[in-house]
Amino acid sequence: MTIKKRLALSNVLMILVPVVITMLIAVGCVFMLVSMVSRGTGLSFDDNEDFYQAGSGLSATVVQALKAVPSHRISHLKKLSSMIDQQNMSLTVICNGRPFYQYGDTTESDAVLIKTVSRLGRTATATNNKRGVYACKRMIGDNYYKIYIFSKVSHLSYGTLINALIAAGIVLLMTIVLAILFTDRFLIKFVFKRIEEPLDVLGEGVRAVGQGNLDYRIPYERKDEFLPVCCAFNDMADRLQESTEEVRKHEESRKVLLADISHDLRSPLTSILAYVEGLMDGVAQTDEMRQKYLNTIREKALAIQHMVSQIFMFSKMDLDQYQPVLRQVDLGEELRAFVEKDAARYEDGGLKVSLNLPARPIKILGDSGLIQRIFTNIAENSLKYMEGDHGTLRVTLMEAKENRAQLILEDDGPGVPEGELEKIFTSFYRTDVARRDPDKGSGLGLAIVAKAVRTMKGDLRAENVLPHGLRIIVEIPEDAGEPEGSSAGKTSSDAAEIDSGHEEE
Repeated sequence: MTIKKRLALSNVLMILVPVVITMLIAVGCVFMLVSMVSRGTGLSFDDNEDFYQAGSGLSATVVQALKAVPSHRISHLKKLSSMIDQQNMSLTVICNGRPFYQYGDTTESDAVLIKTVSRLGRTATATNNKRGVYACKRMIGDNYYKIYIFSKVSHLSYGTLINALIAAGIVLLMTIVLAILFTDRFLIKFVFKRIEEPLDVLGEGVRAVGQGNLDYRIPYERKDEFLPVCCAFNDMADRLQESTEEVRKHEESRKVLLADISHDLRSPLTSILAYVEGLMDGVAQTDEMRQKYLNTIREKALAIQHMVSQIFMFSKMDLDQYQPVLRQVDLGEELRAFVEKDAARYEDGGLKVSLNLPARPIKILGDSGLIQRIFTNIAENSLKYMEGDHGTLRVTLMEAKENRAQLILEDDGPGVPEGELEKIFTSFYRTDVARRDPDKGSGLGLAIVAKAVRTMKGDLRAENVLPHGLRIIVEIPEDAGEPEGSSAGKTSSDAAEIDSGHEEE
């Protein structure tokens, strides 16, 4: 049951329970008083005047019964029994000196009371400490009747009735107060127990997570208002655990980054230092040797420059500080421009680049600088890892399917072990061979490719080619129109800055 329903039910019970209990007690009190009056439980008259009036009324009723047909007189007198019982009286009728009718209890003192009232007038009353009598003498037809009505004498009888009524009122009042108190106590326990327990569970969860136990989850199954709260707490704990794990991974990546940068920079710097010392010490004695030393120094410096460019680009994108300038770009034209600009340089290194474009233009919403960076990094990766002195890189742009342009770049290099295909787009990932030869790459090229593709809301994946080679598939959403606020021909300053360094290579 939800807390809302419990509160609604408690409000109803807060009114209903005291009312029902009070009504039951009231009915009991009324029944008790009615029983006392109707069954004669010791109640009688406060004084002689009350008794006289009651006796006079009852005697008049008896006289009316005696005036009936003689054969019906007894039956009419029996009908008065309920009236006599209600007033806690007894009746004795004497006709012509002989007993005619008797109803009710008699005592030994009744004869004395009869002798006393017989000396008095036609109607009279007499009492002692415990008993009272009302006497009435009537001549009805040819018969002379003496009617004696007896009753208990109690000076406190009607006062007792009033006291009983007062006591009943007090009992009712106390019943109402106690019923409200006990109902309130029960309902507080009924409602707030369901609130207190979940709060304790939530508090325990907060303490556990606060003490570093990120595996703690709240086991809560009741379908009430606290269920979404506990689910939200568990979701928060999941996200906190994921965030903590992400921070840990980032910290480890940072340590690896520093170690890899140190390793990758140390090797070319050591070579540069060695060749500079060779020049200074006169090891290169001929012009040809000195030129060879200088060319090596230049190559190592360019390698360092390229590495710093990659690190700079990766850091900017990783920190979300790279602001791409997205505009409508013809992806085929970008590919054609890349091949025309750099294909000869790659062919000099032994890598032949072939291009296959569709008949119709494929336009995407992208950043020209990032697109050129994607092509360049993948091409350089194929160049570094080609087997032997020659290799090929086939670039194919497919017709857009489901509004997504598909770009396939496939080389004939050694490929990547199947278990490590997902790792090639992570920073500083390289095979063991590349790790032993830092000149073959910084391990950031494909990581930058992945970030660039995702910046343009695209996806990419890698797969091996039989018998050998690596295929990278890039999918980017196709764009049908010029976006608002775009500027054709405009490239981001970051990409321009980075590409300017690449041209020197």
